[in-house]
Amino acid sequence: MTTLTHAGDTLTRNALAVLQPGFDGTATVPDWVRHRIDEGLASVSLFGRNVRTAEQVAALTAQLRAQRDDLLIAIDEESGDVTRLEVRTGSSYPGNHALGAVDDTTLTREVAADLGRRLAACGINFNWAPSADVNANPDNPVIGVRSFGSDPDLVARHTAAYVEGMQSSGVATSAKHFPGHGDTAIDSHHSVPVIDVDRDVLNSRDLAPFRAALAAGTRAVMSAHVLAPALDPDNPGTLSRRILTGLLREEFGYEGLIVTDGMDMQAIAGTYGFERGCVLAIAAGADAICTGGGPSDEGTVLRLRDAFVAAVRSGELSEERLAEAADRVRALAGWASVSGAAERSGGVPDTGIGLIGARRALTVTRGENYAAPVTEAPFVATFSPLPNIAVGDETPWGVTAELERRLPGTESATYSGDGAGSQALAAAGTRRIVAVVRDAHRHAWMADALQTLVAARPDTVVVEMGVPQSAPVGALHIATRGAARVCGEAAAEVIVAG
Repeated sequence: MTTLTHAGDTLTRNALAVLQPGFDGTATVPDWVRHRIDEGLASVSLFGRNVRTAEQVAALTAQLRAQRDDLLIAIDEESGDVTRLEVRTGSSYPGNHALGAVDDTTLTREVAADLGRRLAACGINFNWAPSADVNANPDNPVIGVRSFGSDPDLVARHTAAYVEGMQSSGVATSAKHFPGHGDTAIDSHHSVPVIDVDRDVLNSRDLAPFRAALAAGTRAVMSAHVLAPALDPDNPGTLSRRILTGLLREEFGYEGLIVTDGMDMQAIAGTYGFERGCVLAIAAGADAICTGGGPSDEGTVLRLRDAFVAAVRSGELSEERLAEAADRVRALAGWASVSGAAERSGGVPDTGIGLIGARRALTVTRGENYAAPVTEAPFVATFSPLPNIAVGDETPWGVTAELERRLPGTESATYSGDGAGSQALAAAGTRRIVAVVRDAHRHAWMADALQTLVAARPDTVVVEMGVPQSAPVGALHIATRGAARVCGEAAAEVIVAG
């Protein structure tokens, strides 16, 4: 084996420094992660597979930090529907759409600060949030309730409040998904979405929240695997020098970290190839490569390390660009290790701010057939669409658990597809029906199921836990604007109280 020269060793360390890989396990950091940290790895990422309890996560991150005190430890914790820290219970905080509906920036700031303190207490110092996307397309399959809303000014002010709140807790934020993922009808986990609007629309709509995030001091921005022809007709944002360097760096004057969205997503890996896509992203101006959502093994890290080294040696990627990217990662790790140290001293008191926010976000509509609250154990029919990959299918949602706690004997079932309404009617018998849906406007079968239930049982209670785009139906209609655990709790309170 050839011994690396000093220059080669520096190159290898830089190649490792730009990676943000994941790993498997909840109790012990794998030896390969420890070895790579010693060799230059400056970041790691945690996902739901690494989480059992807050105490367990704190113990795991302590092992990581013992290897390198200024390690950047990242997580995708948006709150609301997208939670990793509470992946098995549902989030204690409402998501962006609920906060945007309340439209109280003080509340958004307090929620983000409270969540930030929890993350910091767990030893996490970098959050891939908030979503700064303007949900301009109500049929968007991947953003939806992850967005503060469809109004650019509203999204901008709440993005800024979120950044200020979370970073006040010593946790770096990453405004995403630049230059915007809100006006898409395709999930970039599957293929490359296209935002086919002119530059003026992008400026006034999609880019406004990112300017607000930069003004608020966000330490990072996450790129989108989205093609915006008005900005670059040839390359999606993550691989576009025009967008990452020309627009974000030079035009907006941004000097912080640029991190990519997951590079194993099919928009990149399936179109350009995993290793090549990562090299192209760094060449375009990205500084950190998110890789751990899917592949989480040592072989992935070594392949990517070697791909960067080979690209530098072949002239495809300049050594200076790779070094610049690595330096930005180390700089953010240094900031986060100091800023978050004070919060890593123990537990965080429960302020209850999440439930307060979820209650304020509810829209309750009582129809002409509303007569009384639900006081006896009902039948809960949950109409469940396929979850998008960002949300995942591990996290429980709905109102069943909360109603079971309040009304023992509550029964429930989950349905999907044609005929779901008739199936639910047959199973409910004479019990009062509580129908739970998620984005009913995007799923014809779900809308049909609601029509079937309401026609046969006018006293049906409907809980919409997605974007409330459809007109309210049922004797009692509750829009929660998200499926976090606290959103279900707030809805259950109304169901039993009237």
